Amino acid sequence: MKNLLRLIALTVCLCFAFQTEAVAQDYKSAAGLRLGYPWAASYKTFISESNAIEVYAGFRGFTFYNSISVNGAYQIHKDIESVDGLQWYYGAGAGVQFWSYSGVSESSTLFTASGYLGLQYTFADTPISITADWVPTFVFGDGFGGIGSTGFGAGVGGIGVRYILNSGAARK
Repeated sequence: MKNLLRLIALTVCLCFAFQTEAVAQDYKSAAGLRLGYPWAASYKTFISESNAIEVYAGFRGFTFYNSISVNGAYQIHKDIESVDGLQWYYGAGAGVQFWSYSGVSESSTLFTASGYLGLQYTFADTPISITADWVPTFVFGDGFGGIGSTGFGAGVGGIGVRYILNSGAARK
């Protein structure tokens, strides 16, 4: 948790350091990577000026087990007026994780319900958007031997880096 808070603080500092006089580039959709738990390919699209949908698919490989996950989130973005291009967002989402285990012929499926709280910075002169978020998550399902266990996890979150695919279509 300390590392996640440090990462968010570093992202905020970088946003202030790269602040420019120009208005930040707005965008409709972007694709990239989400680094955290899980590491994933990410796609985000705005469906209105402040509302976005993010979907991401990830893979985690361990010595004796692997997981593949698919997640989706509905996020509401609010401008931080003092810094062009900086927004905070909140939202909710759901996902599914598929676990497989080496040495046994068993697998498990887990379902997640998550909250989202984060920051997004969109660079003014570069088609890049970065995010840092906290994603507290409830996990439900049939974990195998404590791996992929169920319950509440508050230590989930990540950093996202996305390339903007099309600018300004849905946002002002």
